[in-house]
Amino acid sequence: MKTIYKGDARYEKVYEQMQLLGIQDVSTKQQVKNGTIVWRLPILSDKPNTYLEYAAFASGYVRNQGVDCHSNWQINKCKMDKRYYKYPNGETYTFDTKERILIPIEIDRLEYMMKYIIKNEYIKRANTVQQGNFVPKWKYEHELKNRDAIADIVFPEKTQSVQVIIDGHRYKVI
Repeated sequence: MKTIYKGDARYEKVYEQMQLLGIQDVSTKQQVKNGTIVWRLPILSDKPNTYLEYAAFASGYVRNQGVDCHSNWQINKCKMDKRYYKYPNGETYTFDTKERILIPIEIDRLEYMMKYIIKNEYIKRANTVQQGNFVPKWKYEHELKNRDAIADIVFPEKTQSVQVIIDGHRYKVI
C-alpha cells in the first residue's frame, strides 16, 4: 500500500476498490514526484501480453495510458465551445470545438478515473472470457437474432409439444 492512500478516507476507499477489482498502482517514483498516478487493469489489451493502463496527471487530465495506443486519449468530460476566426477580408468563420474539463484535485481525478474504468472497461467488457477473448454486445445480439431468424425459416411451425407413438399408443410429450 502506497503512503498516499493511508489516512484519508477517500483515498482508502479508492484503494479498496482497486484491490477488489485487481487494479495495480504501477506509478514510478518520477511519475509520483510529478503528480502522476498510473493504474494497470487486469484486462488484456489488443497488443499481446500487455494490460490496459490509465493515468491521472497533476495538470488535471485523465488519460488512457496503454502501450497499445498510438495516442493516449483524454477521458475527461468535455464541453462544446464556439470559436471564431476572422479572415483578412472581414468575413468571420464560426466553428465548434470540444474543450476538456480539467479536474484540479487529485482525489477527484482518482475517483473520476475509477468510475470511468468501472463503466467503460469492466461493465462493457462483462462478457470477456478468461483467456482475454472479447465478443462485443452488438455481435452477440446480432448472432442471436440471426439464429432465431434461421430457426423461423427452417421450422416455420413452432410446435408446443411432441407426439410419440409406441406400440400403437400415442403419447404427447410436453
